[in-house]
Amino acid sequence: MALPWTTLDSFVTADEGTLELRKRGTNDFLITVGSQILMNSKAQRSEMALGKLGCRKIKNHPAPRVLVGGLGMAITLRAVLDELPKTAEVVVAELNPKIYEWCLGPLAELTAGAASDPRVKVEICDVSELIKQSPRASFDAIILDLYRGPHPQTDRRNDPLYGSRAIEHSREALQTDGTLAVWGENPDAGFEGRLASAGFTVRCERPGKGGYRHAVWVAEKKSAPKSSRHPSQENKPRR
Repeated sequence: MALPWTTLDSFVTADEGTLELRKRGTNDFLITVGSQILMNSKAQRSEMALGKLGCRKIKNHPAPRVLVGGLGMAITLRAVLDELPKTAEVVVAELNPKIYEWCLGPLAELTAGAASDPRVKVEICDVSELIKQSPRASFDAIILDLYRGPHPQTDRRNDPLYGSRAIEHSREALQTDGTLAVWGENPDAGFEGRLASAGFTVRCERPGKGGYRHAVWVAEKKSAPKSSRHPSQENKPRR
């Protein structure tokens, strides 16, 4: 007989309704909003793949700096930390301080204390604003693991995370050859096209072999093209 769920904590949000953290047995957690399941600790395949793929290029970097958008159960964060050296710095942008509290408390056993790792700094803020305000070339990787990923109804220009303007902000915040990794429910050709137009090489991974498979986009920033103008023409007056 299946064990019953125990509600560990709950709170009312301004936009989504009541969020609850539930547990049964060992390391079996749910985060729900109303009757909807937002996160399930037993279904973490794509989150782990997101963290690993986003950091694959920089695992041997002497001091990589990574931004993770969305804390959730810290499963993606755990995968990021497992890929990176002890000298890494990982900034996590999380909107809700209660989620951070859960990751430091009852969820810590699930991720071996990922949220309290000394490499991690959690900012309670909107990740889109953090990216927009970051100096150029601030990060070696930006990893977005958010409740709503890109989809065909996304505003192509003005969506704060997946529109063309937001993609350009992410590109500017990345080092040359940096990686933007994004989680989504399903593949979205429009999002891939916007990434390519912004100067990324992009592929969409579908982690796993059976059952429902989410999408993980891995977009690598291309080097800026060299100017075709001769240096002597740079300051030449126009007629």
